[in-house]
Amino acid sequence: MTAIHETATAAASGANATERFKSDKFAGVAGTPKERVSLLAREVLEAVHGTIRKHKVTYDEYNALKSWLIGVGEDGEWPLFLDVWVEHVVEEVATEHREGNKGTIEGPYYVPDAPEQGARGSVPMRDDEPGIPLTWTGKVTSTDGTALSGAKVELWHADADGFYSHFAPNIPEWNLRASFTADGDGEFEIHTMRPAPYQIPTDGACGKLIAAAGWHAWRPAHLHVKVSAPGHELLTAQLYFPGDEHNDDDIASAVKPELVLDPRPSADGETVEYSFVLDPERP
Repeated sequence: MTAIHETATAAASGANATERFKSDKFAGVAGTPKERVSLLAREVLEAVHGTIRKHKVTYDEYNALKSWLIGVGEDGEWPLFLDVWVEHVVEEVATEHREGNKGTIEGPYYVPDAPEQGARGSVPMRDDEPGIPLTWTGKVTSTDGTALSGAKVELWHADADGFYSHFAPNIPEWNLRASFTADGDGEFEIHTMRPAPYQIPTDGACGKLIAAAGWHAWRPAHLHVKVSAPGHELLTAQLYFPGDEHNDDDIASAVKPELVLDPRPSADGETVEYSFVLDPERP
């Protein structure tokens, strides 16, 4: 399957992620009060100034940083950079009050309005889609135990080569992306393929940082989900698999113990049970 991705580049993927962010989410930033912008911008800059003073940053180092920041923009990798190295802390703060499921980062490759498959169905995939077939059953409830009939479960994940539809060439538009609607008992059943670990793009500016710092670029295998129901807070999460060597050193720092699945062998692949508890919206 690798040959079909020969033209996939960090710049192209980054440009797609940037355009997707601008079309789906950019409008919301205009409502931030000026006082809040001033406070946060000032403290971020003060933190940068403190690092420069503490480590006696040289002009050569400063110019290397400046060049790299320009490269991040040219490669369209700001969504990748922020989602890999910053988002996990924002998510932690935003959801620390929750009594139900904990979530984790969305990442840069979410696309809304994936095909609806009902309460039980399969994600769209190619006839020769590689991987281990995975059947996932679960239930969506509120924190008081009430089943949330009609809850929406959106699922997306990379293919066996680590590429996402909509962001890499030569992949069908909605490959490995779908939406499911829980039945009257809040239950759902999803058929997909077990994803593989992958490296984030390394041929762009983010890859240059990784190489210069001597880091690795690996993300453990994971399923992305968004779970929603009227009157409840949206849950965004990633679900991981036991035994993955990068569960403990995920480049995106997004793995949480409660998000690790427990798959069991089945006649045609694996089965897993994992359910969601959503918090009611706060007043």
